[in-house]
Amino acid sequence: MRVSDAVKSLKRARRVGSQEWRAHWRERPVERDTVFYESFAGNGMLCNPEAIFRELLDDPDFAHLEHVWCLSPAMWESGVRREFDGHPRVRFVRYKSPQYFRALATSRYLFNNATFPPEFAKRDEQVYVNTWHGTPFKQMGYDEPGGGPGARNVIRNFLSADYLLAANDFMAEQMYEDAYRLTNIATGQIVTEGSPRVDRQFLDESARARVRRRLERAGVALQADQKVILYAPTWRGESFQKPSNDVVLLAQRVRELKRQLPEGHQVLLRVHQQVYTFALQHPELADILIPDEIPSNEVLGITDVLVTDYSSIFFDFLATGRPVVFFTPDLRSYDDYRGLYLDPGELPGPVVGTVGELARVLVAEGSGEGDDPRVTHRDAYASARERFASREDGGATQRVIDVVLRGRRDDRDVRDVRSDGRTRLLLYLGGMRPNGITTSALSLLNNIDHDRFDVSVLYQYSSSAEVRATEAKVHPRVRVLPRIGGMLWSLRAGKERGQALHGGERSGEETPERVRHQFAHEWRRCFGLAEFDHIVDFSGYAAFWALLLQAGPASSHSIWLHNDLKADQMREVDGHRPHEANLGSVFRTYRDFDHLVSVSEVLMEINRENLADMAPPERHTFARNTIDAGYITRNAPGDHSTVAPVTDDADVSVPARDLPAAVRALGDLHGAQALEGEVERYRTISEVIPPAPGVRTFVTVGRLSPEKNHERLVRAFDLVHQVDPATRLVIIGGGPLEARLRDVVLDLGLGDAVTVAGQRSNPHVVLAKADTFVLSSDYEGQPMVILEARVLGLPVVSTRFASAAGALPDGVGLVVDRDEAALADGMLAALRGEVPNPAFDAAEYNLEATQDFYRVLSPGSAAATS
Repeated sequence: MRVSDAVKSLKRARRVGSQEWRAHWRERPVERDTVFYESFAGNGMLCNPEAIFRELLDDPDFAHLEHVWCLSPAMWESGVRREFDGHPRVRFVRYKSPQYFRALATSRYLFNNATFPPEFAKRDEQVYVNTWHGTPFKQMGYDEPGGGPGARNVIRNFLSADYLLAANDFMAEQMYEDAYRLTNIATGQIVTEGSPRVDRQFLDESARARVRRRLERAGVALQADQKVILYAPTWRGESFQKPSNDVVLLAQRVRELKRQLPEGHQVLLRVHQQVYTFALQHPELADILIPDEIPSNEVLGITDVLVTDYSSIFFDFLATGRPVVFFTPDLRSYDDYRGLYLDPGELPGPVVGTVGELARVLVAEGSGEGDDPRVTHRDAYASARERFASREDGGATQRVIDVVLRGRRDDRDVRDVRSDGRTRLLLYLGGMRPNGITTSALSLLNNIDHDRFDVSVLYQYSSSAEVRATEAKVHPRVRVLPRIGGMLWSLRAGKERGQALHGGERSGEETPERVRHQFAHEWRRCFGLAEFDHIVDFSGYAAFWALLLQAGPASSHSIWLHNDLKADQMREVDGHRPHEANLGSVFRTYRDFDHLVSVSEVLMEINRENLADMAPPERHTFARNTIDAGYITRNAPGDHSTVAPVTDDADVSVPARDLPAAVRALGDLHGAQALEGEVERYRTISEVIPPAPGVRTFVTVGRLSPEKNHERLVRAFDLVHQVDPATRLVIIGGGPLEARLRDVVLDLGLGDAVTVAGQRSNPHVVLAKADTFVLSSDYEGQPMVILEARVLGLPVVSTRFASAAGALPDGVGLVVDRDEAALADGMLAALRGEVPNPAFDAAEYNLEATQDFYRVLSPGSAAATS
């Protein structure tokens, strides 16, 4: 065995062993007297979990509890382990170690100030309290750039939590319910009783002295009579997992500030825990850097003035009544790219942009005049303290314990997550690749009444450019819930699992109970305690997703049938049937769906007959796909009548050295996105369909796969081209038969007349420049590209497949037999202007198609008939 193979085998063995370990402990009883704590993925005994832990440990009412703390490998030798060394009720586990996953699966109470990893799924017997780590100043969740995909694991954790702690109503409403869009679907409760960690700020003199000694022992230079200025900036970077290393800049600022302050001031630096490892690499910070394992709130308890930028730490500090200064040299750029919830004018302290301004304010602090923030921002501070810190009285920890462990709620602020009464809908979108199903799904999301429906979408998270581009097209009111992580398979159910996913329709009548159990666990891992009214598999092509969606509790479960599925199953590619087993396994799931939804009435009859042994006939229904006419027409325009292919010797009027300036000027005038779209249209026309006076163009768009039968189209066009050489054919799409199709074009000598253009991000500009749309398929569902062509006013010629009548009703287009001569005759008829092409009312069509969708979800309801 080669070394590389041995390494792969070892890695696989470890992965399988880890899966089996986690699966084993999820089946063991929950330990009712065990509490598990995690702060920032094990970066210390910190924040709200630490405050709750210490209170529980000292409370005689809870002397029966055992406590397990997670620490990262970097923090394993920290002082906190030495503090509790030998304690009979406290133990530690390394983050993501086997012991970690055992504790995570079997502890009754779970406390986390951030997120558990994707492997976590809450069990029914467990109580999960997400304490979070502060009131948000900068935008969060769906409000920030990257939105839901960037916050995917946070949302998953929030939906899993039984309790969400909030310091104030602003945090409960602005962050949990709005920014993370928990409204309607989250079933946990919000506890608004202040922050347990802030209790740690209420220090008497002996406690203040203890904190100072702890800092001094850690190497922090601090004298008893010094005024303590704590500089605590937030992290920066593209994501929480990938912060920027800006420690050098922070060090420069601290040195300059200390130089400008008089004797008696000491500036300490508290960096965000995501940046702490960077700071440790700078020995010049050793005497001012607050160790990560010392709780921030204890340090706030001895701080005289807090200097921060966009960190939530200032909300905590309000409880002290001492001043805050906001040092924000990058305010405009930060607000532009990240966004802030509070306007700088309503902040409870001065906002300064230079070290000199900051020094001047700090010197004035306490003087009672000039720039003293106690004077300049007295009213704003009082207002902010009332709004954000009115519950911070030193007793928040006990109140939280009352709710979670004592069940005391009568005099506590505990409430359900808000609901606005909309119908809750979850759709699985499919692979998010550029194809007809994705186009149909995005169009449906744009046509749904979002005032009536609260819509969430599921798909497999990916960082690929294709998926990210599709994400950007999802309607802004839709809640995206990308699936992350992998399913926790157990080898014990391996055979049944394989049969369920790949065994075809003859692999058994019922899905084995162990497989159903695993998918129920996967549903809980992905969606926690979330609830939906209707669940839709809009893709309909994979048994995995069908089984996962069936595991979700809902009033109805529907699966979409976008094609003649039996014909799709038997389709051959290179002598093989790639979808035979896969679609057979999908068919087996039909008996557990309430609605089998074909995308036209004609197609419904075909699927009902062909799949009669898979589900009762009354479960078959139909809902036509909607179409996004606005998107199509926005992508099609642009006056490119004079565009010619760009060649190496083309005369370019703008010198190359001036191009960047020209691009910037155009971008400033029209906007970068509009400019990018116009450049793409220009390039597509130049490459695919350059103006050719007197030449008439046929176009088709679709995957280059057997059922589309593009070879028949090329051979039919050959007959047309012999009759009228002033014709050309453009074929847009990619697929397994692309190379074969190019060979056919060359064999027929049509290289100058036929363009096999491949996959294009904007096919609509080609459709808009063509004269006739032609389709040569053997079978289809509801070909959306026909509707797209009609939106742009193109006449349509199509072969006669079983569901053709659903795509081209009487009086629209020309339907011909499925042979080369008939298709050629239809194309020649188009050249003579003999193809019926009445105007298409996209708005009226969408209204009717959307009502189809409502009818499927709630037959006979007001939503279906209004």
